[in-house]
Amino acid sequence: MNDNRNVKIRVRNLSKVFGGNPKKALEMRDQGLKRPEIFEKTGQTLALSNIDFDVYEGELLVIMGLSGSGKSTVIRCLNRLIEPSEGEIVIDDEDIPKLGDKALLECRRRHFSMVFQNFALFPHRTVQQNAEFGLEIRGVEKAERTETARNALEQVGLEGWEDAYPNQLSGGMQQRVGLARALANDATVLLMDEAFSALDPLIRGDMQQELLELQNRMQKTTVFITHDLDEALNIADRIILLKDGEIVQVGTPEGVLTKPANDYVKRFIEGVDMSKILTAEHAMRPVRAVARDTDGPRTTLRKMHENNIDSIYVTRRDRTLLGLAEVDAVVEAAKESKDTIEDILTQDFRTVGLEEPLHNLFAMFSDKGYPIAVVDAEQRLLGVVVKGAILDQLAQAGDK
Repeated sequence: MNDNRNVKIRVRNLSKVFGGNPKKALEMRDQGLKRPEIFEKTGQTLALSNIDFDVYEGELLVIMGLSGSGKSTVIRCLNRLIEPSEGEIVIDDEDIPKLGDKALLECRRRHFSMVFQNFALFPHRTVQQNAEFGLEIRGVEKAERTETARNALEQVGLEGWEDAYPNQLSGGMQQRVGLARALANDATVLLMDEAFSALDPLIRGDMQQELLELQNRMQKTTVFITHDLDEALNIADRIILLKDGEIVQVGTPEGVLTKPANDYVKRFIEGVDMSKILTAEHAMRPVRAVARDTDGPRTTLRKMHENNIDSIYVTRRDRTLLGLAEVDAVVEAAKESKDTIEDILTQDFRTVGLEEPLHNLFAMFSDKGYPIAVVDAEQRLLGVVVKGAILDQLAQAGDK
């Protein structure tokens, strides 16, 4: 994540107290008391305390935590569905807590669309009419809102379902309608509160992938709330982990897993399959030796002998990978006094990109034990992965 990107939302010192005397609760907080003590003494619930974070333009930020951690309170404070007790929430230079009622309404219409866990569709309206609803209440002309909603439904894969009613759709399709309605409003920020939690695991996984594809196409600034660590790891650019209304860690999925901030985070991530998170880049090693396409068999044999290997990758001068040479074939080429080794190369090996998850690599190793070649988009050889390096990487991750 590039922190030089534009900040879309800036949150500073955000706190929320549920109860009739928030000032007293905040004073006790400032004196060092924690949530349970404040509740015991005052009956006030310190739902959020001194929350600071930024949301970057175009990122998918996941806020997660267990029940009662404050994650849904955060997202509702962003658009003031819940009034903050203190703090600053700035979007495009507008400090949301300071806005009057009319300005707040305009800010919500301009900046925020929300997708809820329970779909929040109108059962008596068609899919098309549900998708148009936000535009309708904004007073958009019928022809314009019809076209805009149809385009949004097409974006989420519901083309052809415009005249259906919600009870005719599966849970996943209903959630797509909610997502289309949010997209049709063309707000700058998409707020998703446990949006996939009501779906069964298979449909939920499909929706996560569709969200990632949609994000890739539209680059919509998105704040996504979940209690599910696997979901967060699957979709997030960055994760904010909350505990008892306070932030305990902010980072990329990889950063949270490999460098947990404290014992709570370590316990929280226990049991995560690291092979699905770590990638070929983590296990990649430098190539001990390569042969050039201009090398003859004897030069190639010398390189193999010096490095004690019985196969060698062959590249052009710019490291573009051409193939792999096996020692027996190179020896035979030397006996035949061939000038090059290009015509003895085999393609019986596997290549992957830097982002290939480690759990995909185990099945790629051939019986011959060739290292897996890691290449860039131009098929230039960057390094290799051997099976032992994967095991070492997973063991190191497990020790952290």
